[in-house]
Amino acid sequence: MPSTIEQVHREYKDRGLTVLAIDMKEPKETVATWVRKSAVTFDVLLDPLDSTARAYGVTVTPTVFLIGRDGKLVAKSIGTKRWTGPRGRALLDAMLVK
Repeated sequence: MPSTIEQVHREYKDRGLTVLAIDMKEPKETVATWVRKSAVTFDVLLDPLDSTARAYGVTVTPTVFLIGRDGKLVAKSIGTKRWTGPRGRALLDAMLVK
């Protein structure tokens, strides 16, 4: 069973949703091994100096930022959420309406 974020990525990518994961401070090899073992298909970016996390005020993982088509922040979610549950899907569906 894929992770929730992987499941969301697979189900919504053709509707315009882009999932980007940012790994904080871990070595490239560690991240590459995790990506292979987890079979994720979304992009995983590296933040070896933690500069992106600091710029966005990330203090807890996971932290999810929802950014609209206009590039503006729609919401910030801290901690694990049920993105595949009714409320999560409703939010994603609403964001993806053209």
